[in-house]
Amino acid sequence: MDEIFRYEMAVQTLPRELRAAAMHLSDHEKARVEEFRLRAGHCPSVLLEEGEKCFSDSLVTTQQLEQMLGEATEYSRYASIETLRRGFLSVRGGFRLGVCGTGVEFEGKNHDIKDVSSLCLRILREKRGVAEAIAPRLFADGRFQSTLILSPPGGGKTTLLRDLVRTLSDGTAERSALRIALVDERSEVACCYRGEAQMDLGAHTDVLDGCTKAIGIPMVLRAMNPQVIALDEITLSKDVETMAQAANCGVALLATMHAKNKEELRRKPLYPLLRDANVFQKIVTVCICGGQRKYEVETFDC
Repeated sequence: MDEIFRYEMAVQTLPRELRAAAMHLSDHEKARVEEFRLRAGHCPSVLLEEGEKCFSDSLVTTQQLEQMLGEATEYSRYASIETLRRGFLSVRGGFRLGVCGTGVEFEGKNHDIKDVSSLCLRILREKRGVAEAIAPRLFADGRFQSTLILSPPGGGKTTLLRDLVRTLSDGTAERSALRIALVDERSEVACCYRGEAQMDLGAHTDVLDGCTKAIGIPMVLRAMNPQVIALDEITLSKDVETMAQAANCGVALLATMHAKNKEELRRKPLYPLLRDANVFQKIVTVCICGGQRKYEVETFDC
């Protein structure tokens, strides 16, 4: 029921003319929708695991796209300009709105998007409790072991990361709460809206939103005294280098990376850096078996 409720919340951000049609989907489909896709001159669609499905025969207009973006920014584009420059913004309730159109550049940098041509509303969902059975296995002698989460794109690694942050941050009767600093470069973990996380990240988590890992890790290391630094999607060599510096300061790392398993990880260009940096002690691989996600915990003996 919670999945359907979040879908229906997301519907309220659509242009008014499309909301009724979006509500006609079956409950089974509502619970599985990942995104709304609105493109000027085309029928609006939802993204399901099996692909896109149109939910209305009406063609999306540029006026509807502008209306939707206007309402998402509360008709203050200027206040949202920093995130719009990166092509997206976080929306109240824990949704992420991707924006495409005509990019306006100044001195080689993107400064705004005008003439909006398409919008992608992503429904980010919490899966509370998925990390609770895994978390105890990531400790040795009472200390959290730096952990890398692996899965293919869309496999659920960010969802697991979010719940691990919450679980570690809240602690349990047997395990003390940890101070977590989340460097949320793409605003997909905390989904901050005007400084407030829209997702439950626990009572002892500090979020640095919209900042690159290479800049954000040293910032939280100096300013927030974290025991664990969490971040999503390692993609650059400087990410690994900065994580290694944090590890040398005695801070544990919790991160994700696109890879199906250890074997695919070894074929990644960043693998030699990861191996030589010796940052991680544990790997959690997200597997989908029979339509259900399973989590395998191994040592990082790559």
